[in-house]
Order: sequence, then C-alpha cells, then structure tokens
Amino acid sequence: MNKLPRWFKVALYLTADFFAILSVGFLILLSRDLSLAITTSFILTLTIYALLLIIILNLFKVYAMITIYFGLIDSFKIGLTTILFNLVFLVYVLIREIPFSILEAVFVLISVPALLIGLRVARRTLAILLGYQQSNRNNLTRTLIIGAGAAAKIVIDELRTNRALSATPVVVVDDDPQKWKRKFLNLQVEGPVTSLPTLIEKYRVSQVIIGIGNITRTRLFEILRIMENSNVKIRRLPLMEELEKDGQQMKVKDVDVNELLGRDVVPLINEEIKNFIKDQVVLITGAGGSIGSELTRQIFTYQPKAVVLFDIYENGVYDVQQELVRLNQKLTQPVPIIVQIGATYNFERLEQIFKNYKPNLIFHAAAYKHVPLMQDSPQEAIRTNVLGTYNVAKLSQIYQIKKMVLVSTDKAVRSTNVMGATKYYAETIMRHFAKQKTGTSYAAVRFGNVLASNGSVIPLFKKQIEKGGPVTVTDRNITRFFMTIPEAVGLILQSGVYAQDGEIFVLDMGKPVKILDLAEKMIRQSGYIPYEEIKIDFTGLRPGEKMYEELLLDPKTTIKTKSEKIFIDRTEQIGFNEEGYQRLLKLALNNSELVTKELFQQLNLEG
Repeated sequence: MNKLPRWFKVALYLTADFFAILSVGFLILLSRDLSLAITTSFILTLTIYALLLIIILNLFKVYAMITIYFGLIDSFKIGLTTILFNLVFLVYVLIREIPFSILEAVFVLISVPALLIGLRVARRTLAILLGYQQSNRNNLTRTLIIGAGAAAKIVIDELRTNRALSATPVVVVDDDPQKWKRKFLNLQVEGPVTSLPTLIEKYRVSQVIIGIGNITRTRLFEILRIMENSNVKIRRLPLMEELEKDGQQMKVKDVDVNELLGRDVVPLINEEIKNFIKDQVVLITGAGGSIGSELTRQIFTYQPKAVVLFDIYENGVYDVQQELVRLNQKLTQPVPIIVQIGATYNFERLEQIFKNYKPNLIFHAAAYKHVPLMQDSPQEAIRTNVLGTYNVAKLSQIYQIKKMVLVSTDKAVRSTNVMGATKYYAETIMRHFAKQKTGTSYAAVRFGNVLASNGSVIPLFKKQIEKGGPVTVTDRNITRFFMTIPEAVGLILQSGVYAQDGEIFVLDMGKPVKILDLAEKMIRQSGYIPYEEIKIDFTGLRPGEKMYEELLLDPKTTIKTKSEKIFIDRTEQIGFNEEGYQRLLKLALNNSELVTKELFQQLNLEG
C-alpha cells in the first residue's frame, strides 16, 4: 500500500469511513420497526451525518495522517473530534424531533469513533505484522539500536515498516539497569553501552543505529570509541545542537569521517571575525579549491562589501560562484560576487585585479599541494607557491592592503619534499614583507590535512572501497594530522583577526591519526570487513613523503592566542634573500634540473 498514490489512499479512507459510519446507523435501523417514511428520513439524516462528519474530520487534517505511524495522539484527535461533532449533531436531532433513544445516542457516541480509530489501528497492525514477516528474511541487515526511549521507538518503527531500508532491529542496548532483560517493542533490552563489542558479536549485528534523541557530541564520541574495532556500519539520529542550529529533521543519517576520528567542533569568536570581515572587499586566491571555496562561503556570511574570487581553474570557481549566487537570493542585501580567472605567478594579470577591485583583505590559498606530483614537477611548485606568494605579497604592499593571510601547511616544518619546502619559502616571504613595516599586516596559518579535500586520502579511500578494493596505504605506521575543512577555515579567519607582524600561526590539530586506522574505519563504515571483504595493500612511502608530520606545538617555541586552538610559532626561520630568490626563480623559469637542489640549499634542508 505504501507504493499507492496519496490521493488513492485518501479516497480509500474516505470510502471506508463513510461506510463504517453508515453501518452504525443501519445497526440501529435494523433494531427498530419503522414505517417507510420514517426509514427514508432516517437514512437521509444518516447520510448527511456521515458526509458532515467526514468533512469535519478532513478540516482537522485526519486524512493527512500517516497511518502506519498511527498512535495515541492521533486516536485522541479522532475520538475528540467525533464525540464533539456527535454532541452537536445530537442537538440537531432533538430539534428536528427525530426519534432517537438515549441508549442509541450512547451507542453512536462510542461506536463511530471506535470504528474510525479501529480502521487505522488495523492498518498500523498490518504494517507491523508485515514488518515482522520481513524481519525474518535472511537477507536483511541485522541492526542493533542504542537507546530504549521515544527516539529509538521512531527508529524501530521505521525499520519495521520501511522495506526500502532492508534492515531489521534485533536488540536494543541501554545504560538504564531498570530496562535490562526486559522487552522494548518486543526486542530484548541489553546493557550497558560499554558492552557493545560483546553484544555486536552475540547478536551477529552488522549495523548499529544510535537512537538517542538528546545525545551530545561528547557522548557520541564516547560511544563511537567503544565500537572503533567492531565490524559494523554506524548510523545515528541528529545531535541536539544540529536540531537547534540547523533545524534538521529527526532522521537517521550516516556517521561521517570526522566523527569517526573524534573531531570536535572548535568554538570561534564570531563577533571578532564579523568585525574583521564586514564591509571589506575580500580577495581569495585559489577560490575554487577545497580551502579557498570554504573561505569564500564563510566570508560571505560575515557581510563583506564584496568578494573577489581568483583562480586559474575555471570549473571549480564557477561552481563556487553559482553557489554564492543562490545564497545571494536569500539575502536582503546581496553581496557583489566578482570572479576572475588568472594565475598568481602572472604579476601583470594579478595587478589588474588589485587596480580594478581594490581589495582590503587577502586570503592567499592558491597553491600546489600534492606531494608526489610536485616532487616530479618542482618548477611548477616554485612558480606557483613561491613566485605566486611573492607577487601577492608585493602587490599587497604597493596597494596598501590591510592584511594578507597565507594558507600554509604542516609539511613546511623540516620538509623533506618540494611541496613542503616551497610553502616554507612562502612563509619566509611573508616575514620578509612584514619586516618592512609598510602598513600591511602579513601572516601565515599552518595546519595539517583537511578531511575530504581535493587530492586527500579520504576521497581516494572512498573510490577504492566503492570499487571493491584494495585500499592502498603507504605504511602500517604512517600518521597524519586531520581537521575538517570548515574547522580549518574558521581558524584561518580567526588567525586573520590576530595577524599583525608576520606571525606563523599554528593550529592545534589534536592527536595524529594512523592512516591504517582511518582506512579500517572507513571500510567498516561502508559495511565491509577489513582484510576479509576489502583488502588493504601497503605500497611503501612515496618520494618526499614522511612517516609523520610536525606542527611544532612546542611550549618553548610557541605562544598562545585568545583562541585555545591557535598558537604562534616563534621558531627562528631562515631569512629571505632577494639575490637567492632571483636565482631560484631563474632556474625554475628555465626548467633547470638544478632547481630542487637550489631550493633545499637556500632553506638549509635535506631533500
């Protein structure tokens, strides 16, 4: 019946209700010996009664109810509406002096709402019975529900009635000892939640749904840690903060990667960021990339005077432009969106942007970031990451920009690869211009990998899992720092507020994550068993790749800012040398094979 069109279902209920109401009247009619004239009048009155009651029920949205979820509140609504209507109609009967006994009146008052409610209860019962029948099929996903409350009831009802989910609840787990060894919606209740790994094995579960309606992010992370080695897919209801902030529906959703990694939301000082961005013309280079596009989105919410999106890749920046155009339609004061195509290493083209649009703030995210590719193309890495940064910094000085913020990377610390070395060189350029005290504030923000960014390991793992494996990991012990894109960008903006004098801001990325652990979690979350259903291959470190990255959050060399997640690195850096810069640039532009050696020599690094 779920596949029938809604109008047809409504028509069925209207017809069923009409004949159910008539049946009550005919029972009264059969119990009495009436003349033909009175019988005809009675039938006419009965028909009017049935039609009027159906109209009233429709006005009270009874026919908009989803009957497979029919419950106590719905029963109360039908019962109260019908009884009140019957009382009003009884007054009409008395005025018209239609022969009607008190016993018959009571019979109508009770039987009509009972029949209307009974029809819907029957439909709900049929759906549950079909759900139980479906639950006995072997090809359904055996599902454990966490929580034995109202929210869990919604989840269980949905699993039992929605065949498209292809899942069956087999056990409920709760922390309340009073509920243990009892039945919840005919399911065994077990506990506590800390025993999840054992219960998952006992009930041969392959999916877990966290059905707690008022769960906090902290509690979610605690539950996820308990199941981190269990071969199950994990889903959940929206968190309290999501319901309050985003108005999300109470609908089951997949646990995402940053939740599996235990990444918490970082509190930002939004008022400071708003005062920093509001009424400013903001230029974002690399605006079509993962970081650049998110910078654009977040900046857009702080009421800038205009945003200038600059990128060499037209498709990426076009997508961002279209997204902002849609956002603009919802604003009472639309923000001008300027999109320009070009490369930061083209000084003349870049200067056109400064002349034409007169930016006040610049976030420089344009860069090559892929380690193995840049190892094979060092000339391009230097041209974009070094020359591009120099051009933006120089023009910021010439055109008296308020602040320029460079998006850097943890790979700039003691780098062993070309990409990291070029970003370290870019940081020295920022400090060089900051020392000239021309009125422009320069700063760089250094952080690790961002989840789901272009070229990162997470999209790669997803594609490999979708194809049935194998998932490729370079080494069993390799680790990386991870942060979500919105989290990283929020901290970049916060760092921009603090930028004054060539600071290198370092973001607290939390604990490093083993890439192997990440791969195993993503395989489990996709519904597979690591090494059995999806293999993991170890390919060895690539050229320039390190076993671990460093952020240098050393109390001896870093100082705190107002934000608990942002620090300033005071480590002494290699000074910028104009003559060395020009020599490096010449080698890069001439595609010399000596360019990598020159780059590492100037930075006193081992390549």
